Amino acid sequence: MGIGTDLVYVPRLAAILERQPGFVRRVYTATEIAYCQAYRAAAPRFAGRFAAKEAVLKALGTGLAQGMRWQDVEIHSGPRGEPRVRLHGAVAAFAQRCGVRAVYLSISHDGDYAVAYAVTDPVSAPTRPAARAPAGVVEPGGPGYRLGEEGDAPGGV
Repeated sequence: MGIGTDLVYVPRLAAILERQPGFVRRVYTATEIAYCQAYRAAAPRFAGRFAAKEAVLKALGTGLAQGMRWQDVEIHSGPRGEPRVRLHGAVAAFAQRCGVRAVYLSISHDGDYAVAYAVTDPVSAPTRPAARAPAGVVEPGGPGYRLGEEGDAPGGV
């Protein structure tokens, strides 16, 4: 199991959004941008999504490494409005090699802060990529595997 958390100061992120227009396209997917911009005050939504991406990468034990991109971690809303995670690209490949079956996520806002907490279930050792996938890795499309472009993480994330 891996855990990660991140706290974002909303005014700081709002200033970045204002000064660096390319930041949004570099960090967020089209789905995330549409969600955040649907609100009059978009900055808190962008901050929550950013904190969630950081928390997921910390839970995986990687940060941005080995060709991973911010857009490889996509945060979207489930049917009840709960935050869910879709992993793509290098992040999805890493999660698969480590045996990650689900990523559970919580996002909260209070005043000028957004916080996110992520838990992976399970993470098998090693937490860094090995030359070969560890024994017991669930193959894409196999029972219990739902991370990546084909769907959401299971478990009510």
